[in-house]
Amino acid sequence: MLVAAKGFPSLVTIALILLAMVFARTAAMAFNRIADWEMDKLNPRTAGRHKLVSKATAYGLVGFSGIAFVLVCSWINPICFLLSPIALAVIFFYSLTKRFTSYTQFFLGLSLAIAPVGAWLAVRGAFAWPPIILALGVIFWVGGFDLIYATQDYEFDRQQGLHSMVIKYGVPASLRLAQAMHAILLLCLLGFGLAGNLGWIYYLSLLAVGGALFYEHRAAASLDLAGINRAFFQSNAFVSVIFVLAVGLDVWLLGRS
Repeated sequence: MLVAAKGFPSLVTIALILLAMVFARTAAMAFNRIADWEMDKLNPRTAGRHKLVSKATAYGLVGFSGIAFVLVCSWINPICFLLSPIALAVIFFYSLTKRFTSYTQFFLGLSLAIAPVGAWLAVRGAFAWPPIILALGVIFWVGGFDLIYATQDYEFDRQQGLHSMVIKYGVPASLRLAQAMHAILLLCLLGFGLAGNLGWIYYLSLLAVGGALFYEHRAAASLDLAGINRAFFQSNAFVSVIFVLAVGLDVWLLGRS
């Protein structure tokens, strides 16, 4: 959004983008609760998830948030409105993928990769290379950290006949694959900076992002639950905050995008 607008767009555009994000994520999370309702009961790590809301409430959240998302997109511009049902289909489809494909992590990444493209379309109303490069980076970022997270469920998923790259390749190989995916992420972030004509503040932040990813993989290598959760939540929160702050400062102070 910041790069597309070369600063801050109107407050109305910002509000609509935030609303679309909230409704899309709420619909996706509620749908995931419904899709995994019975499996979550059996998995010790997720045994309490179905108690967060009733199943009827989850269905209501999916319906309300899905309709609200499409409505908000119709207020943004025609292309966002036309693509909104496709976006919902993608984020709902992810929750079903573990039943038939080992590459569910990539589908999760694709679900989140919709966000930068959607934000760009909300501002510009047309496709361009910067959000596509960033979306590709998001796919590898999410795929990599979800591989680490999925190692916790290796035994459960194998017993239940569920699919993931961790089941397909094993835990050690999956951790190495996650490292490779995050290396590709860094290349995509470099490409995003070049395509978006960002400056030195942004590129300097990539050192911090790389450091956080290094910490994440070091923590995950211990294979203990606390280490994996620490790597997952702390590192990825840090990467997100540093990234958006760097882009914002770069656009605002340097005005190069």
